[in-house]
Amino acid sequence: MAAFAAAEAKVTKALSAVPDHAQGHMLLGWVEIVTNRAGQGMAECQHALRLNPNLAIAHALIGLGKIYTGRAEETEAHIAEALRLSPRDTTAQGWMTFAGVSKNQLGHCEQAIAWCRRAIEANRNYPPTHFWLAAALARLGRLDEAHSALKAGLALDPNFTVSRARASWTAMSDDPTYLAALGPTFDGLRKAGLPEQ
Repeated sequence: MAAFAAAEAKVTKALSAVPDHAQGHMLLGWVEIVTNRAGQGMAECQHALRLNPNLAIAHALIGLGKIYTGRAEETEAHIAEALRLSPRDTTAQGWMTFAGVSKNQLGHCEQAIAWCRRAIEANRNYPPTHFWLAAALARLGRLDEAHSALKAGLALDPNFTVSRARASWTAMSDDPTYLAALGPTFDGLRKAGLPEQ
């Protein structure tokens, strides 16, 4: 949280000097979205898009914000627009993971698996994707595949646990729809073999 607060202070200071900087508004939005202020963050990203309609990452971040505000069904359209604008973006694996998270949240596990696999094809070294993939596979009873996905994630982030996931993911939002949808994901991670502590 201290790092996010420092980033927010720096971006806010920069925006006071250059108030129409699209990327500055997008970065401020990103910090707000991941610090339990998704509504504010999405508004900043929308402002960034008014300044630069081609800022693909702002579309993806709005999609992430929709997850944290309990509107995961709206995420995929934002990710699709981001990918349309920048199909080879170096951060696209994160955007595809957002789509996988949204599908997990909705219980659409086959679609979550497809998005996570697409993200892994783009970048195999992004640990969260492997964990969301493991959860979706386990929820469908595909435990061997889930265990393999979990193993790949733990090779990149060996300290990841259910309690760490809970602490991190529940800090992002206090929206009841979002929080309720995390329960099956935690259960899936346990079934895949992720330790509690």
